[in-house]
Amino acid sequence: MQSNIIVTAVVVIYLLVMLLIGYLSSKKIESNTDFVVAGRRLGPFLMAGTLAATEIGGGSSLGVVQQGMESHGLSAAWYIITMGFAFVILTFLAPKFRAAMVKTVPEYFRRRYGKPSGIITSLIMFVPLIGLTAGQFIASSVILSTMLNLNYKTAVLIVGVVVTIYAIMGGLWSVTLTDFVQVFLIVIGMIIALPFGMNLAGGWDNVVANVPAETFDMFKGYNVMDVISLTIMYVATFTVGQEAVSRYYAARDGKAARQGSVLAAIVNFIYAFFPTLMGIIVLALINMGKFNAADFQDVGARYALPVLAMEAMPAIICGLLFAGIVSATMSSADSDLLGAGSIFANDIYKIVIKPSASDKEIMVVTRVTMAAVGVFATLIALFNTSSIVTILMFAFTLRAAGSFFPYVLGHYWKGASQAGTMASLIAGTIVVVYLEHVSKGNLFGLHFNQPIVPGLVAALIAFLIFSLVMPPKKQTTELAPEE
Repeated sequence: MQSNIIVTAVVVIYLLVMLLIGYLSSKKIESNTDFVVAGRRLGPFLMAGTLAATEIGGGSSLGVVQQGMESHGLSAAWYIITMGFAFVILTFLAPKFRAAMVKTVPEYFRRRYGKPSGIITSLIMFVPLIGLTAGQFIASSVILSTMLNLNYKTAVLIVGVVVTIYAIMGGLWSVTLTDFVQVFLIVIGMIIALPFGMNLAGGWDNVVANVPAETFDMFKGYNVMDVISLTIMYVATFTVGQEAVSRYYAARDGKAARQGSVLAAIVNFIYAFFPTLMGIIVLALINMGKFNAADFQDVGARYALPVLAMEAMPAIICGLLFAGIVSATMSSADSDLLGAGSIFANDIYKIVIKPSASDKEIMVVTRVTMAAVGVFATLIALFNTSSIVTILMFAFTLRAAGSFFPYVLGHYWKGASQAGTMASLIAGTIVVVYLEHVSKGNLFGLHFNQPIVPGLVAALIAFLIFSLVMPPKKQTTELAPEE
């Protein structure tokens, strides 16, 4: 795919704007609370933008286009629709999350269940964020190099430097503002792109006539159980993932948190069908003979959307869409980076290494950690060390399986105990590891595409049993004050 100077210019301008936002945001940072949870001042619209941008990544754009084209048809939209379902469910929990007045998930565990629980969850949650950051760096770099005809390693350096710098400068406030721009770019870019793709195919009737009838079956690629499993997985990971739940902590109040969650769900519901339809259009163009296998030889089917964009759209529109696609993965990377820095500084450095650390010192450590994670993630991406990323990404599933119920039920149930929390963490981990590495998803004669689902069941049983057998000395849902 040949690079176009206008397309390249639009993407470069976008990257420079992200850095400018980071610089301007740094002027508003006066405390660690400002840096980690944006001073708890996010209204519903900024909440919605940053929540949606954090979860709409490369898989939700390029991956869904590929699924729509290759195998799933219209049902590929479920991948994003189920994210919307998760945000709707979190609407009911959002005010509780905000009312806890914590900065990180491990801080909640520490104050609710005791110091050991906080330390264990901080380690469980810190490691996956390194892998997630590296994974997003790799995805962003592949996209950037493919679309602009850049050397992959050059793209890695560009992505690593830009994301790390603007995230370090302004913390969550910077990330929120850049997320808002990024979700606007990807959603509007995809909406604008659709008519151009349709025009190249000769209209919607031509699209329908040149794809199999089952392409429009909403359950062609996902069955009902898959939809339920995806929704459960998203609810669990969004709830205890620092990169997502920090947005609820940063809301202006409980009402803003709830409204932001609803708006984020609406964004997902609307956006879901645009990449899906783009994939169906590409399939129609292939069947019509306007595209052929050679069009994807160099870049692969995952890059069907960039191929279509270069063929069907004016350079300026193509550039905006490409900027949006790059931003979709970068908006996930910056959140992972900030999450890693926040947890290390607030829950490991402050609690284990130097309890006497001042607020400003913690903020410095957060930034230094983000820089270190950014460099490490860039090195992993440069050498594309997939085995390391696989290990770290596996930890992503582990963190949600064991910690979900102690975190959520701890807000409501006075009898939730430290013993129950430890049992939940152990049981969830054992089941997920067994399904992922031993039985290949099989348990009691059933096959699970998402190991987190039985992991959650095991964690819940262990949590309830041990909390009842070994209840807390003082039954309360109130958090202990920080030392």
